[in-house]
Amino acid sequence: MLAELKVAPDHERMRLDVFVSTTLGAEYTRSHVARMIKAGLVSVNGAPSSRPSSPVHAGDSVAVAEPPASEPPEISSNAPPIEVLHADAEIIVVNKPAGMTVHPAPGHHDGTLVDALLARFPELATMAEAGGVLRPGIVHRLDKDTSGVMVVARTPFAKASLSAQFKARTVKKVYVAIVRGIVARDQLTIAQAIGRHPTERKKMSIHSHTPREAVSNVTVIARMREPTPSTLAMVLPETGRTHQIRVHLASIGHPCLGDALYGGKQVGEFPRHALHAMELSIDHPRTHERRTFVAPLPDDFRDFLASHGVDFQQLRIGDELLRR
Repeated sequence: MLAELKVAPDHERMRLDVFVSTTLGAEYTRSHVARMIKAGLVSVNGAPSSRPSSPVHAGDSVAVAEPPASEPPEISSNAPPIEVLHADAEIIVVNKPAGMTVHPAPGHHDGTLVDALLARFPELATMAEAGGVLRPGIVHRLDKDTSGVMVVARTPFAKASLSAQFKARTVKKVYVAIVRGIVARDQLTIAQAIGRHPTERKKMSIHSHTPREAVSNVTVIARMREPTPSTLAMVLPETGRTHQIRVHLASIGHPCLGDALYGGKQVGEFPRHALHAMELSIDHPRTHERRTFVAPLPDDFRDFLASHGVDFQQLRIGDELLRR
C-alpha cells in the first residue's frame, strides 16, 4: 500500500484526483494520479474508483495502492554515446548532437536520445509514460538536426517542476543560427503566430489556419559577406512552438543555412540546418537555484566561421564574449 488517506471537512466535494495529488505532494502530479485512478489503484471506502472527477466527502477513507512493477523497456542495441554536461539526483543535462532524434518515432526507431539516456541511466526506464510511450523524463525537444543543450528529468518530481517552468515560460533558451544573407538590423523581434501549414503537413507556417502566439528575439553577432553572404545571429525565443526559430527566420527572408524544409537547401551551403541550442537556464527542481548550462559551438559551426574569416573565440554579444 502506498498511502491511506482520510478526507478532512475542508476537502468536502474535492475531485478525487485533486485530493490525492494534493495530499501526496509534488511527487504525484494530477495527471499521474488520474492515470493511477483509471488503472484501479485508488479505492474509496474499500471500493475501487475509476473516475478522477468523482467527489470525495469528509470522513471518506482513500487507499492508494503501489503501481505494479512494469517490465523494463528493451534498450536498443544501437544506443549512441551522449555528452552529459551535468547530472544529479533530479536532472540530467546533455549536449544533443545534430542528426539524433529525441525519442522513437515513425522512421526513427533506434539510435535516439532516449536510447542513449537509457543505456547510461537505466533507472530512467521507470519514468516511461502510461501506455508504453517511451519518452522517459523528456520535457522538451530539439529537432533532429538541431544540436545543443537539453534538460531531462530524472524523477517524477523533477518532471513536474520542469514541465511547469516550460509552461510558465520561465526557462531561458539561447540559440545561435547561421542564416542566409546579410541581416540589416542589429536587433529585431519577430512576433508572428505559428501553426500547422495549411497544405504541407510536415511544415509549420505563419499562414496557418490555426496559429498560436510565437515570439523570437534576434540579435546579430557577425555578418559574413565572403565567400557566402551570411549572418551569425543569437535567437531568444519567448515561446516554444514547433520549428519556431526556423519558421521565423525564413519568414524575414533569412532561413537557416542548410534548412531544406524552410529555405530550399543549396549544395555545399551547410551540412544540416545551422541551428544550435547554446544555453538553457532553469530553476533547479529541488534547490530552486537558477542554473545555466552551456553547450559549446559544434565543429560544423566553428569550421564554417573559420572558413569565413571569423574568430569565434572573439565573438561578442554586446560586451560579453560569446560562450564557447
